[in-house]
Amino acid sequence: MTASSVTAGTPATRPGSHHAGQLDISGDFPILDRLVNGQPLAYLDNAATTQKPRQVLEAVRGYYEGFNSNVHRAAHAMADEATAAFEGAREKVRAFVGAADSREIIFTRGTTEAINLVAHCMTESIGPGDEILITEMEHHSNIVPWQMLCRRTGAELVACRVTHAGEIDLEDFYAKLGPRTRLLAVAHVSNALGTVNPVGDLIRAARGFGARVLIDGPQAVLHIPVDVRQLGCDFYAFSGHKMFGPTGIGALYGRAELLDALPPWQGGGEMIERVTIERTEYNQLPYKFEAGTPNIAGAVGLGAAIDYLGSLPRAELLAREEALVETAVNRLKQLPGVKIVGEPAQRLSVVSFLVETGHPHDFGTLLDQQGIAVRTGHHCAMPLMDRLGIPGTIRASFSLYNSPSDVRRLIAGVEKAMDFI
Repeated sequence: MTASSVTAGTPATRPGSHHAGQLDISGDFPILDRLVNGQPLAYLDNAATTQKPRQVLEAVRGYYEGFNSNVHRAAHAMADEATAAFEGAREKVRAFVGAADSREIIFTRGTTEAINLVAHCMTESIGPGDEILITEMEHHSNIVPWQMLCRRTGAELVACRVTHAGEIDLEDFYAKLGPRTRLLAVAHVSNALGTVNPVGDLIRAARGFGARVLIDGPQAVLHIPVDVRQLGCDFYAFSGHKMFGPTGIGALYGRAELLDALPPWQGGGEMIERVTIERTEYNQLPYKFEAGTPNIAGAVGLGAAIDYLGSLPRAELLAREEALVETAVNRLKQLPGVKIVGEPAQRLSVVSFLVETGHPHDFGTLLDQQGIAVRTGHHCAMPLMDRLGIPGTIRASFSLYNSPSDVRRLIAGVEKAMDFI
């Protein structure tokens, strides 16, 4: 069976169950039972997107089948139900990240849109002589919007170095942080290396200079309990699809007083209080930043994903995931010709590596032929790859439903691919 035939038609499933163990939640994820190229699926591309449990799939289907309607300004029962579900999801997001008020939660299409929203809305408060500080490990979504802001305003984008261990060079960071820094934008966890950054310390240092701080959080929210008030950040962005929710939905947390002071991003329905030909009065938070019909089904699904996570023994599952990552790193190191890329002191979910005998894309293809899904390339982190002097990596990324058998499959798959190449 070819990959294209599986993709084009109804997914094949292997007989029986592959679920075992008290902490195994993989049975909640229907797609994990499918075959790829005639092989059982070992899904290790979770940093790109996670799979969805039945609870989320049923919630999205339940919205469309049961109360599909537009939200707010309701004049009938289904609109009331849709509004209650949509705003209920906002409250779930608020509690999930520890925000003080649901007005501080803006629904977006995901992290990329959330960062672009902040970058656009800060145009009037950034100018020549100001600096925006990032790091060399950032995802393109946390680089390009700031480049665009700098071109609009005359500000300067400054990047602190990353060590060859894959960690922020703190000496360089503190040297570049200063009174000209108006904004610090940094990843909570690197999508390319799994590095856990000391964001609490970075936030405190930046706030000491009066700088605003945005945390790029999609790789963190599933793997680290996040409390935005405890962190002290001004903005926190994340995506639903990285935490068992649907694609096309995410959230921006912003402190209410900052969001109140920022101009809206897009114009249209919902973000208005009153419109005349001459002028517009903008709506209150959070609606000022949510122009047009939102992704209602996505928000419902995101709320269901948060409910699902809340029903799990999350601390135990995270400990197991951490053990899987450690085992994968140690086993890969034992293979001749395999090099782990990045050795951060704190790593979550991601193992990036290279094999000296072949290109990452070749190994990704050979692993796919064995039903093992990994990602290869620069992982939307080209400046980091330039810093490390490599074109890209093979990236295996884990989630709460992965098991020791997935690690064994990965190691055996790499060995087989090495024999072929």
